[in-house]
Amino acid sequence: MSATIIHSARLVSDGSETADAWVEMRGGTIAAVGEGETWRSRTSSATVIAARDVAGPGAILTPGFVDIHGHGGGGFSYESDESDIRAARALHLAHGTTRAVLSLVSGSLEHLTAQAARIAAMTHTDAGILGTHLEGPFLDPGHRGAHDPAALQEATPDAVAALLAAGAGTIRQITVAPELPGAPKTIRTFVDAGVAVAVGHTDADAEATRAAFEAGATILTHAFNAMPPLHHRAPGPVGAATADPRVTLEVIADGVHVDPELIRILFAAAPGRIALITDAMAAAGARDGRYTLGELEVDVVDGVARVAGTSTIAGSTLTQDAALRVALKAGIDLPSAVDALTRAPAEAIGVDDRLGILREGFAADAVLLDAALAPRAVWLDGRRMR
Repeated sequence: MSATIIHSARLVSDGSETADAWVEMRGGTIAAVGEGETWRSRTSSATVIAARDVAGPGAILTPGFVDIHGHGGGGFSYESDESDIRAARALHLAHGTTRAVLSLVSGSLEHLTAQAARIAAMTHTDAGILGTHLEGPFLDPGHRGAHDPAALQEATPDAVAALLAAGAGTIRQITVAPELPGAPKTIRTFVDAGVAVAVGHTDADAEATRAAFEAGATILTHAFNAMPPLHHRAPGPVGAATADPRVTLEVIADGVHVDPELIRILFAAAPGRIALITDAMAAAGARDGRYTLGELEVDVVDGVARVAGTSTIAGSTLTQDAALRVALKAGIDLPSAVDALTRAPAEAIGVDDRLGILREGFAADAVLLDAALAPRAVWLDGRRMR
């Protein structure tokens, strides 16, 4: 059984850090974690890597990043065929995202079920693909953002059943506007099927948002974006989410979607419950130009994506390592920022029993960063991918 030992690293995992640590990966799992020179007794049949030899002085070892909300990258979309999906995943894997939930924008029921079925099949052949996030079609038209208004629909029992059947147990998350007709029942149906329900693309006030959380919703889709703002007399969805310890708040830390000062405020208001997502569309890691997101044309200028002919932001061009750097510039400490890329998103979709922490028995997913927080090596299930 192949094994790898990475030693002499600054280990950052599960909200804490160890100055001189080592990790042993064996057979796809973490076999042991320790400090100092104790790794030397475990080198039999193992490939031994000094962290500084790969990432230089100050090398940092973290769990693999988990992105629960992204639409593509490298010029490719998750709305497309298998080869495009794998190409988009390769871009994000190189930036430290070892596991991802693939997000689909609102579309026809036929398209969403076909794509959910395609992604479900890919989860059996690609360990890095965790399943699907349906970002719609059950959204508020007034807060649709970069979703085609013609694709929005009511959450009928038949539509819900068709989506769940197509996903075959791999729909990890769905975004729902809780003020829509029948939303509480819809939320409960998805939750009962093992799907994490998110509140988003909504006109809901704090009271309606709290009702959605009571019905079983546990995520806020990209906090502050496509929802009423946090107001001193109307706390809205963000106020309701920060107050509820059951809720994870997604944040797009690209310096465009959310001001860095508000990122700092969110981390302080909901410690351990922030998930740094990319919401990346195809242009992440690619050049500026004209792209499509679902059925809508998107123009990317200076790395900012907007629906063509409008000022509406249409996803991001973010990678999770860049989100880490933005979070630190916003004043977030390194353990908390790494936690928001790893353990917190894994917990939000119920896979924190095996992902998001470098601990014995967990998946051997790891990212080795240099002192500037750029990924220099990435492991998925103990296999070096970069």
